[in-house]
Amino acid sequence: MRERATATLTTVVVDDEVLACDELSYLLRDFPENEVIARGSNGLEAVELIQKLEPELVFLDVNMPGLDGLGVVRRLKEKDVELPHFIFVTAYDQYAVEAFRLDAMDYLLKPVERGRLAETIERARRAIQEKRAPEVAAASKNAPASAPRTKLLVRANNRNFIVDANDVIYATIDNGLITLVATNLEGHSNYRTIEDLQANLDREMFWRVHRSYLVNINRIKEVVPWFKSSYQLRMDDKKHTEVPVSRVQTRRLRELFKL
Repeated sequence: MRERATATLTTVVVDDEVLACDELSYLLRDFPENEVIARGSNGLEAVELIQKLEPELVFLDVNMPGLDGLGVVRRLKEKDVELPHFIFVTAYDQYAVEAFRLDAMDYLLKPVERGRLAETIERARRAIQEKRAPEVAAASKNAPASAPRTKLLVRANNRNFIVDANDVIYATIDNGLITLVATNLEGHSNYRTIEDLQANLDREMFWRVHRSYLVNINRIKEVVPWFKSSYQLRMDDKKHTEVPVSRVQTRRLRELFKL
């Protein structure tokens, strides 16, 4: 029971009907393991919220203007985004087959019944717990057996520079290429993944705040409140880059800076 109590499911609710969104959000309050971190009113907003906040669970209406619920899933797959668990919520049952083809976790008909919602939340909780377990094991496995590196190679302008790890402000990955931003230099790393880079650095100093970002804690200039209960970090580089903090890492952020 203790495991269940501590397993918070970060959730986004998207529906173009305000009353429907309010009603579902109200029902979800009865489940302490669930935390609604944001709400959206259309498909394009859903895509943005999912990319920025990385929720684990998304309750998504099917019929919405512009980009419908099914289109949201297709758009995210095209972008090669790691998908959350989708639960479609609609007044129509004819979209169920296509929803499950897109790997929907569940398909709820409006008005949503509390008992039916409870079954869905429990199924989601189990699936997410199973997913988290190997990630925790992998993090332990990737811990460096030797002392962390203090120097890193950075490729810039067809030259190979050596920088102090302390001078690295943050690293980000895009399309398999890692960019390192240091105090006076920006270039590419020879590491292939953020995981490999982090495993070779001081974990007390370098923090994986988001799937695509690794930051130097000592180079955080400002904590910026963002969507409901979420934050971005303004870094101490020349561009004052704002780095998103994933929902999973928000608790550590609060503990780190006593928010």
